[in-house]
Amino acid sequence: MNLTDNTILITGGTSGIGRALAEAFYQRGNQVIIAGRRQHLLDEITAAHSGMHGIQLDVQDPADIEAFASRIREQFPKLNVLIDNAGISKTEDLTSDPIDFFAIQSMIQTNIVGVLHLTALLLPTLKQQPHSTIITTTSNLAFVPISPYPTYCASKAFLHSWLQSLRVQLRKTSVEVLELVPPYVQTELGGASQATDPAAMPLADYIAEVMQILSTPNLPHGEILVNRSKAYRFAERNGDYEQIFASRNEK
Repeated sequence: MNLTDNTILITGGTSGIGRALAEAFYQRGNQVIIAGRRQHLLDEITAAHSGMHGIQLDVQDPADIEAFASRIREQFPKLNVLIDNAGISKTEDLTSDPIDFFAIQSMIQTNIVGVLHLTALLLPTLKQQPHSTIITTTSNLAFVPISPYPTYCASKAFLHSWLQSLRVQLRKTSVEVLELVPPYVQTELGGASQATDPAAMPLADYIAEVMQILSTPNLPHGEILVNRSKAYRFAERNGDYEQIFASRNEK
């Protein structure tokens, strides 16, 4: 992937990894469009970055996704990078009565259905470009889940599998398919305390390593893996899965 002269759309671009990626790509001279639910954050970020665009999007609303994609196709016909980053994470107690199925459904809609829907709508535009890239954010929890987050982990495992098939189906087109596999990073995805948790990877360090990896051609298996993600990613291959799973789920 070229790191400059792109037109890049980033969902979930108002906080955490999405915002940090938007700023990193902006600093490299790309045209960047961020999408998110909170208009005040879109306004704040774009005001601080002249030329960056912010468009409100609720990925849990199929009609909003349709309207958003139509606007993107019309306003940014040279779109050549889609970063599917929007996602939510919630703990679940599957022993409770009743189980909060609304929380489960919202994660599936945001983390899976919204990603597939928006990608399908923008893929024709991406295929029209000489070189284009789809980057979808998964998680190292796609490979070794932790029990308090069953649906979140499963949603990321789904995306990992889906991306493998998408990559093969698009191999004869101009579209490169990459998977961003974050470790535990200092963002507010899992709550405010995660942003300052010393056990989590500092966000700036994560983004710096990601941008370095992206500058490398022909990524193995199309996966953007920082060093902290590799133990999880290759746990099965290395024979460490049971040990890592037990250590993360011992409570």
